[in-house]
Amino acid sequence: MSDNYLAAAPLPLNSSPDNPVYKRRLLTHKIGIALSSLAMALGVFFLMWILATLLIKGFSAISVAMFVDTTPAPGSDGGGLMNAIVGSFMMVGFATLISTPIGILAGIYLAEYGDKSWFGGVTRFVTDIMLSAPSIVIGLFVYAIYVYNVKHFSGWAGSLAISLIAIPVVVRTTDNMLGLVPTSLREAAFALGAPRWKVALLIRLRAVKAGVITGILLAVARISGETAPLLFTALNNQFYNGNMNKPMANLPVVIYQFAMSPYDNWRELAWGGALLITFSVLGLNILSRTMFNQKVQN
Repeated sequence: MSDNYLAAAPLPLNSSPDNPVYKRRLLTHKIGIALSSLAMALGVFFLMWILATLLIKGFSAISVAMFVDTTPAPGSDGGGLMNAIVGSFMMVGFATLISTPIGILAGIYLAEYGDKSWFGGVTRFVTDIMLSAPSIVIGLFVYAIYVYNVKHFSGWAGSLAISLIAIPVVVRTTDNMLGLVPTSLREAAFALGAPRWKVALLIRLRAVKAGVITGILLAVARISGETAPLLFTALNNQFYNGNMNKPMANLPVVIYQFAMSPYDNWRELAWGGALLITFSVLGLNILSRTMFNQKVQN
């Protein structure tokens, strides 16, 4: 029987260097590896170029005054970005408080009921559209439904606009993470008599909490540098303002305005703000990946 099996088994392809098929496949392989390496090298080159430019031009603007002084008036010397830093922190913080519970609950609904209802399919489709929607469109939407009706710009409008950008990120991350939970774990919980809502919240969600936190951090990293929605909602404020119902300074808009100004100190502050946002986003990405990898290893 073993002799018949060996006779019926296909012979391995000749990998001799003289084989034309082997030569063609080897050439294709080398070309593919070369093109992939070239693309990676170009990406890394431009990334390092951007980071080096930020470090060279932005590091000189980093000082104590940048964190304690407000944005300077046109033509004046000195100044800082304290009001813009506080404004960005407040708006991103409130946007996170809005988007996190909505995104997690929507993701749980999609994971539990999304495959069995038409509403779940529509929700998933709309979420995918919002993920790819231009941020300026979301800013115009909030301007039309909120700013236009209340007749003034405000920090609340800015928080609402960037929360609409963060929600679909949290929804899709939660949905995907919950889909990784083994079916046997759910079945064991149901067999013990646990209701469905407890299985979803206390078992499935707890099993993938590191992945969900990663999605939240990535959403925060994305909205931290959004400029277009804030131009139509929060606008800007040269002075410190802790009232979210008034126009509020924020780093992205200040960078946008100062970078195009004719004043040297404004442009220097713009580079410092860009460096601050870049490394904040980089830190959030590193933190999210580190937390998730540690959870997987444990």
